[in-house]
Amino acid sequence: MLENEIITSPVLGELQSHYKQIINLLGEDSEREGLIKTPERVAKAMLHLTKGYSMNPYEILQSAMFKEEYSQMVVVKDIDFFSLCEHHMLPFYGKAHIAYIPNGYITGLSKIARVVDIFSHRLQVQERMTLQIKQCIQETLNPLGVMVVIEAKHMCMQMRGVEKQNSVTTTSDFTGAFNQAKTREEFMYLINR
Repeated sequence: MLENEIITSPVLGELQSHYKQIINLLGEDSEREGLIKTPERVAKAMLHLTKGYSMNPYEILQSAMFKEEYSQMVVVKDIDFFSLCEHHMLPFYGKAHIAYIPNGYITGLSKIARVVDIFSHRLQVQERMTLQIKQCIQETLNPLGVMVVIEAKHMCMQMRGVEKQNSVTTTSDFTGAFNQAKTREEFMYLINR
Protein backbone atom coordinates (compact mmCIF):
# COMPACT_ATOMS: atom_id res chain seq x y z
CA MET A 1 0.00 0.00 0.00
CA LEU A 2 1.54 3.28 -1.11
CA GLU A 3 1.07 6.56 0.76
CA ASN A 4 -1.50 7.85 -1.75
CA GLU A 5 -3.43 4.56 -1.43
CA ILE A 6 -3.65 5.18 2.32
CA ILE A 7 -5.07 8.66 1.72
CA THR A 8 -7.77 7.24 -0.58
CA SER A 9 -8.44 4.06 1.40
CA PRO A 10 -12.18 3.40 1.71
CA VAL A 11 -11.78 2.69 5.44
CA LEU A 12 -9.87 5.89 6.28
CA GLY A 13 -12.97 7.87 7.25
CA GLU A 14 -14.37 5.05 9.37
CA LEU A 15 -11.04 4.61 11.18
CA GLN A 16 -10.90 8.38 11.83
CA SER A 17 -14.36 8.24 13.36
CA HIS A 18 -13.39 5.39 15.67
CA TYR A 19 -10.19 7.10 16.79
CA LYS A 20 -12.14 10.28 17.51
CA GLN A 21 -14.47 8.22 19.73
CA ILE A 22 -11.49 6.59 21.47
CA ILE A 23 -9.98 9.99 22.27
CA ASN A 24 -13.31 11.11 23.79
CA LEU A 25 -13.72 7.84 25.72
CA LEU A 26 -10.26 8.36 27.26
CA GLY A 27 -11.52 11.65 28.72
CA GLU A 28 -9.96 14.05 26.23
CA ASP A 29 -11.66 16.59 24.02
CA SER A 30 -11.21 15.49 20.40
CA GLU A 31 -12.09 19.05 19.32
CA ARG A 32 -9.19 20.57 21.26
CA GLU A 33 -6.74 22.33 18.92
CA GLY A 34 -3.91 19.83 19.39
CA LEU A 35 -6.22 16.85 18.83
CA ILE A 36 -8.43 17.96 15.93
CA LYS A 37 -6.30 16.22 13.27
CA THR A 38 -5.13 13.36 15.51
CA PRO A 39 -7.86 10.87 14.44
CA GLU A 40 -6.87 11.33 10.79
CA ARG A 41 -3.14 11.04 11.55
CA VAL A 42 -3.62 7.90 13.65
CA ALA A 43 -5.88 6.33 11.00
CA LYS A 44 -3.23 6.96 8.32
CA ALA A 45 -0.50 5.64 10.60
CA MET A 46 -2.45 2.44 11.28
CA LEU A 47 -3.07 1.90 7.57
CA HIS A 48 0.66 2.32 6.97
CA LEU A 49 1.63 0.02 9.85
CA THR A 50 -0.69 -2.71 8.55
CA LYS A 51 -0.07 -2.30 4.80
CA GLY A 52 1.38 -5.83 4.68
CA TYR A 53 -2.14 -7.24 4.45
CA SER A 54 -2.50 -5.82 0.94
CA MET A 55 0.87 -7.14 -0.31
CA ASN A 56 1.88 -10.61 -1.47
CA PRO A 57 5.38 -11.61 -0.29
CA TYR A 58 5.42 -14.65 -2.58
CA GLU A 59 4.93 -12.41 -5.63
CA ILE A 60 7.72 -10.13 -4.43
CA LEU A 61 10.20 -13.03 -4.39
CA GLN A 62 8.93 -14.43 -7.69
CA SER A 63 9.37 -11.03 -9.37
CA ALA A 64 13.16 -11.34 -9.01
CA MET A 65 13.95 -15.06 -9.28
CA PHE A 66 17.01 -15.87 -11.33
CA LYS A 67 18.40 -19.22 -12.41
CA GLU A 68 21.84 -19.56 -10.86
CA GLU A 69 24.03 -22.54 -9.97
CA TYR A 70 25.37 -20.94 -6.77
CA SER A 71 24.85 -23.41 -3.93
CA GLN A 72 26.51 -21.83 -0.89
CA MET A 73 24.87 -19.91 1.90
CA VAL A 74 23.40 -16.48 1.10
CA VAL A 75 23.00 -14.36 4.24
CA VAL A 76 21.11 -11.08 4.58
CA LYS A 77 21.55 -9.83 8.12
CA ASP A 78 20.53 -6.85 10.21
CA ILE A 79 17.26 -6.21 8.38
CA ASP A 80 15.56 -3.56 10.51
CA PHE A 81 11.83 -3.95 11.05
CA PHE A 82 8.96 -2.50 13.07
CA SER A 83 5.75 -4.36 13.77
CA LEU A 84 2.68 -4.19 15.99
CA CYS A 85 2.07 -6.83 18.64
CA GLU A 86 -1.39 -8.26 18.04
CA HIS A 87 -2.08 -8.56 21.77
CA HIS A 88 -1.71 -4.87 22.73
CA MET A 89 -1.16 -3.17 19.35
CA LEU A 90 2.09 -1.74 20.68
CA PRO A 91 5.27 -1.79 18.60
CA PHE A 92 7.96 -4.40 18.63
CA TYR A 93 11.09 -3.79 16.64
CA GLY A 94 14.48 -5.22 15.92
CA LYS A 95 16.50 -7.07 13.32
CA ALA A 96 15.91 -10.09 11.14
CA HIS A 97 18.76 -12.27 9.90
CA ILE A 98 18.00 -14.61 7.02
CA ALA A 99 20.01 -17.23 5.17
CA TYR A 100 19.16 -19.62 2.38
CA ILE A 101 21.13 -22.12 0.34
CA PRO A 102 20.06 -21.85 -3.30
CA ASN A 103 18.89 -24.89 -5.24
CA GLY A 104 19.05 -23.57 -8.80
CA TYR A 105 17.44 -20.18 -8.11
CA ILE A 106 18.40 -17.02 -6.28
CA THR A 107 16.37 -13.89 -5.63
CA GLY A 108 17.22 -10.21 -5.52
CA LEU A 109 18.66 -9.42 -2.09
CA SER A 110 16.29 -6.49 -1.58
CA LYS A 111 13.38 -8.90 -2.01
CA ILE A 112 14.40 -10.72 1.18
CA ALA A 113 14.14 -7.42 3.07
CA ARG A 114 10.79 -6.70 1.38
CA VAL A 115 9.43 -10.06 2.61
CA VAL A 116 10.37 -9.03 6.16
CA ASP A 117 8.64 -5.66 5.64
CA ILE A 118 5.44 -7.26 4.37
CA PHE A 119 5.08 -9.71 7.25
CA SER A 120 6.10 -7.11 9.84
CA HIS A 121 3.47 -4.65 8.54
CA ARG A 122 0.66 -6.78 9.96
CA LEU A 123 -0.62 -7.37 13.47
CA GLN A 124 1.90 -9.97 14.57
CA VAL A 125 3.58 -12.11 17.13
CA GLN A 126 7.30 -12.58 16.67
CA GLU A 127 7.05 -16.37 16.59
CA ARG A 128 4.54 -16.38 13.70
CA MET A 129 6.47 -13.75 11.77
CA THR A 130 9.62 -15.90 11.98
CA LEU A 131 7.70 -18.91 10.66
CA GLN A 132 5.97 -16.93 7.88
CA ILE A 133 9.23 -15.50 6.54
CA LYS A 134 10.85 -18.96 6.55
CA GLN A 135 7.87 -20.59 4.82
CA CYS A 136 7.62 -17.88 2.16
CA ILE A 137 11.27 -18.23 1.16
CA GLN A 138 11.18 -22.03 1.30
CA GLU A 139 7.98 -22.37 -0.73
CA THR A 140 8.93 -19.77 -3.34
CA LEU A 141 12.62 -20.47 -3.98
CA ASN A 142 12.67 -24.15 -2.96
CA PRO A 143 16.22 -23.78 -1.61
CA LEU A 144 18.25 -26.51 0.07
CA GLY A 145 17.45 -24.78 3.36
CA VAL A 146 16.34 -21.53 4.99
CA MET A 147 17.10 -20.11 8.42
CA VAL A 148 15.52 -17.06 10.02
CA VAL A 149 16.57 -15.46 13.32
CA ILE A 150 14.70 -12.46 14.67
CA GLU A 151 15.81 -10.36 17.64
CA ALA A 152 13.30 -7.84 18.94
CA LYS A 153 12.37 -5.51 21.77
CA HIS A 154 8.68 -5.43 22.66
CA MET A 155 7.13 -2.18 23.85
CA CYS A 156 4.33 -4.16 25.51
CA MET A 157 7.01 -5.45 27.91
CA GLN A 158 8.77 -2.10 28.23
CA MET A 159 5.85 0.34 28.60
CA ARG A 160 3.35 -1.77 30.53
CA GLY A 161 3.14 -5.09 32.35
CA VAL A 162 6.56 -6.14 33.65
CA GLU A 163 8.22 -2.93 32.37
CA LYS A 164 11.57 -4.54 31.57
CA GLN A 165 13.52 -2.08 29.42
CA ASN A 166 16.43 -4.17 28.21
CA SER A 167 14.93 -7.56 27.44
CA VAL A 168 15.38 -8.91 23.91
CA THR A 169 13.37 -11.79 22.48
CA THR A 170 15.08 -14.07 19.96
CA THR A 171 13.21 -16.52 17.74
CA SER A 172 14.54 -18.84 15.07
CA ASP A 173 13.24 -21.34 12.56
CA PHE A 174 14.93 -23.36 9.85
CA THR A 175 14.49 -26.00 7.16
CA GLY A 176 16.54 -28.45 5.13
CA ALA A 177 20.31 -28.10 5.31
CA PHE A 178 19.97 -25.98 8.45
CA ASN A 179 18.82 -29.08 10.34
CA GLN A 180 22.55 -29.87 10.51
CA ALA A 181 24.15 -28.24 13.55
CA LYS A 182 27.29 -27.36 11.55
CA THR A 183 25.26 -25.33 9.01
CA ARG A 184 23.35 -23.51 11.75
CA GLU A 185 26.63 -22.75 13.54
CA GLU A 186 28.09 -21.26 10.34
CA PHE A 187 25.04 -19.02 10.00
CA MET A 188 25.23 -17.92 13.63
CA TYR A 189 28.93 -17.19 13.25
CA LEU A 190 28.25 -15.05 10.16
CA ILE A 191 25.50 -12.97 11.80
CA ASN A 192 27.37 -12.47 15.09
CA ARG A 193 30.78 -11.42 13.81
